[in-house]
Amino acid sequence: MNRSDDGLTTPPEGYGDWLKELKKRIHSAQIRASLAVNRELVLLYWQIGQDILTRQAQQGWGAKVIERLARDLRSAFPDMKGFSPRNLKYMRAFAEAWPDVQFVQQAAAQLPWGHNLVLLDKLPGPETRRWYAAQAIEHNWSRNILVMQIETRLLERSGNAVSNFENLLPKPQSDLARESLKDPYRFDFLGLTLDAQEREIESALIKHVTDFLLELGAGFAFVGKQVLLDVGGEEFFIDLLFYHLKLRCYVAIELKAGKFKPEHLGQLGFYLAAVDAQLKHPQDSPTIGLLLCKSKNKIVAEYALRDSARPIGVAEYQLVGSLPAELQTSLPSIEQIERELACDDTSAQT
Repeated sequence: MNRSDDGLTTPPEGYGDWLKELKKRIHSAQIRASLAVNRELVLLYWQIGQDILTRQAQQGWGAKVIERLARDLRSAFPDMKGFSPRNLKYMRAFAEAWPDVQFVQQAAAQLPWGHNLVLLDKLPGPETRRWYAAQAIEHNWSRNILVMQIETRLLERSGNAVSNFENLLPKPQSDLARESLKDPYRFDFLGLTLDAQEREIESALIKHVTDFLLELGAGFAFVGKQVLLDVGGEEFFIDLLFYHLKLRCYVAIELKAGKFKPEHLGQLGFYLAAVDAQLKHPQDSPTIGLLLCKSKNKIVAEYALRDSARPIGVAEYQLVGSLPAELQTSLPSIEQIERELACDDTSAQT
């Protein structure tokens, strides 16, 4: 019988693969268990909030009942966090915001409680909350990413670029392509001055490519910068080249440090034709172009795109920008709330 260095018998043939598969199954079970616990917790919070709403409405209970309920629940469950007066008020607000239990079961319960608090605190109405909730579930956003997407107004920017996709791409690809582009794109993470030049912006984007991909949105895969195209013995270079996994096509991006000009489309259209001829796989969809400009006249861009034979979107980019006044809030941050919840629970147990 063979023994390994640690004194154990040498594992039989196939043991390593079996162990690897077992680890995967255990890990998957842990994830499913964690999701199930989260789902039950969110549903419990909704039910408590619904009870508070019902009793206050039907029996005229005042706000002080929440203080009493918090004290009694923490006394009954000293090891369980989340029963501070503040969190009970959030449960009430959560139930009031989502009266439809089916939506809570199907969507809200898939998000951690902290994500749901972000949706409550930072968004004004149910439709907007539904949209961000769906995006967070689909793309598996962390809470910080969810906050960032809300504060940078992702919903308002999505699908807002000027394009000719409807005329040149078949449905549903034209709709998906339009929804995949934004306007404006925010490059606040670059730390550049407002008068930064094209090559400076391009280099900074590659240096911060993870943040850049996050801003571009789900589905974009980076191919390269200054990608060489040899056409008729002459060399041409695409600023940035990506592949979109959902659209199944290349996306060529050109940066312009100034205002949009109709002649920019000719250069980008040439690049798209070259990519289709040299890089595109027969099963790929036509290559899409995205022209990023410091500014644009929307009507001029629409007119220029009418005669373009290639699918192109035109959008602005912002290097430095402050949070819009309507999104600035005096509400506490999620971190502050969590600290207060922890303090409340600790003080209740002492």
